[in-house]
Amino acid sequence: MMLELNLDNFDQEVVEADGKVLVDWWGESCTDCIALMPTVEKMAEKYGDDLKFTKFNTSQKGVRRFCIKHRILGLPVISIYENGEKVDELTKEEMDEAAIEAFVKKHI
Repeated sequence: MMLELNLDNFDQEVVEADGKVLVDWWGESCTDCIALMPTVEKMAEKYGDDLKFTKFNTSQKGVRRFCIKHRILGLPVISIYENGEKVDELTKEEMDEAAIEAFVKKHI
């Protein structure tokens, strides 16, 4: 199961977390994001013991500046944070099930 992030819990769950955290950035109007979500959730079930899986809905009210601060300028994006810093990212052009799984395996 993936943890739902928002402005209130992002720092606690991602920035202040020990180790690596995967953030699946998605939006309600992003059809690619919604199509990829079952794949990411499958990876969370498979690798959730080795990597913390979270998702952030960029359609939440008042998050535009927050997304820009985290350099989320297009969707879908999957980021890896380690000790509070973004260390890697997978973007739309590269995303399919094999690419997502390889990306996850690289970080566990």
